[in-house]
Amino acid sequence: MFRSLLSRLRTGVIDTLEDERGDVPGWVLITLMTAGLVVLIWALAGPALQGLFEQAIDRVSGF
Repeated sequence: MFRSLLSRLRTGVIDTLEDERGDVPGWVLITLMTAGLVVLIWALAGPALQGLFEQAIDRVSGF
């Protein structure tokens, strides 16, 4: 009984390790959504960040 359980467990582990297909469409979707969020946030916050950076440089240059 113990041998059959061990054999089934080993077979299951080997089958799992040999299955390398993965979830490619899911990863592609996650990557595209992340890139889209970065572009959206950059478009919304870009001008504000640029103004903040220029203001900081002007203050440092004023000394």
